[in-house]
Amino acid sequence: MKMLTLILAGLIVLAYGCYQPHDSRIHVRDEIRPDTLGGNIVTRPVARAFSDLIGQGIVITNALLTTNDGGLRELHVSGFNQSYRTKRFRYRVEWLDESGLLVETKTSVWLSMSAMGNSPFSFKAVAPRPEAVNFRMDTRKWE
Repeated sequence: MKMLTLILAGLIVLAYGCYQPHDSRIHVRDEIRPDTLGGNIVTRPVARAFSDLIGQGIVITNALLTTNDGGLRELHVSGFNQSYRTKRFRYRVEWLDESGLLVETKTSVWLSMSAMGNSPFSFKAVAPRPEAVNFRMDTRKWE
């Protein structure tokens, strides 16, 4: 019984360590996000040598939506590049109105971003019109 309790406690700690909060408005594609093996406690000591092999990449840690003085919504995105190499990717922010419909704008284009290895990064996007109250963001590999 004692062994079963110890195993159960270990599984709970492992599951908690693998948990990453997820914002459904942001989609980080497989090519640039970290694989689960990269966060494994066993492989972490050799991650520097095998960073590309284990598929480490960027993680979005926070997406804060605020309203500026002009009444427009601002999206502040911050993240961390878990890889030891610079990760270059593109992102696109699309703005949505109260009913969830896309607010047509010329600013919803793919923008380039570079995140230095093993470093935090951040960027900001501003809504084109006051009707934009929410967002949807997508990422893709920089080709």
